[in-house]
Amino acid sequence: MASYLDFEKNIEQIDEAILNAQIKGDSDAVAILKKNLEKEISKTYKNLSDFQRLQLARHPDRPYALDYIQSILSDAHEIHGDRTFRDDPAIVCFAGYLGGKKLIVIGEQKGRGTKEKLARNFGMPHPEGYRKALRVAKLAEKFQIPILFLVDTPGAYPGIGAEERGQSEAIATNLYELSDLKTITIAVVIGEGGSGGALAVGVADKLAMMKNSVFSVISPEGCAAILWNDPSKSEQAAKALKITANDLKSQGLIDDVIDEPVNGAHRNKDKAAANIANYVSQALEELENIDKRELVAMRVQKILKLGAFKG
Repeated sequence: MASYLDFEKNIEQIDEAILNAQIKGDSDAVAILKKNLEKEISKTYKNLSDFQRLQLARHPDRPYALDYIQSILSDAHEIHGDRTFRDDPAIVCFAGYLGGKKLIVIGEQKGRGTKEKLARNFGMPHPEGYRKALRVAKLAEKFQIPILFLVDTPGAYPGIGAEERGQSEAIATNLYELSDLKTITIAVVIGEGGSGGALAVGVADKLAMMKNSVFSVISPEGCAAILWNDPSKSEQAAKALKITANDLKSQGLIDDVIDEPVNGAHRNKDKAAANIANYVSQALEELENIDKRELVAMRVQKILKLGAFKG
């Protein structure tokens, strides 16, 4: 069963009408309704608000990291553990091939269904998750294998245990180490890029976002609660935060926007995965002939341009 958002009610009604017409065997009605559906989809998705894109980024049917890994990576083998505390299921790491080229993929995995969501901690990594990501990144650097980071988290886990084991230190270490990593790195925000939890696996030579993904320093709900003491103003906060791919691209904070199927990645997962695979392949071709020292220097300069500094 497909899930529909509030602004997709007209689409849901037409889908139900098509299903009823198919059951009745009325092919003429089906043809007419499908044309109406195309028009309604185009109308609905032509001018989405920032809050509506946030809803799409959080859609329960949206492809997660493992969905993309299974689609784009061949001969994939998972790598576990941080070699210090435990294996964090909220971070998944795989080695495999993309179009015949070796690739390491490190992703944040939210989980689907109550049991898996709890197991994956709703995609909120603990410090051992970030340490696992860094361990695998260092492994990729040793063997000169490019890395693809798939970013999708509401944020790093803020629990007592995570803080006791050095959550902020783990994130800070990743920011420092990944900025100096001597191999090709590409990061793609596939859904929700929340605060330091996203930044810890988002330092890369190329940072891209799926068209209906979001990237922000805080969730709109958290922002609304802090600024107005009213979480219900999250739609206003989403607009003020400039969290969409197009907004961040226009401000020079990301490199590229990866297109999605018209009505969202969750409606055509294969097409969304193909778009990511094509983007990564093109980025690898662009970056693979650059000397590694120059690559690191370019990455650092890109990071330094993100803000203004005064002595």
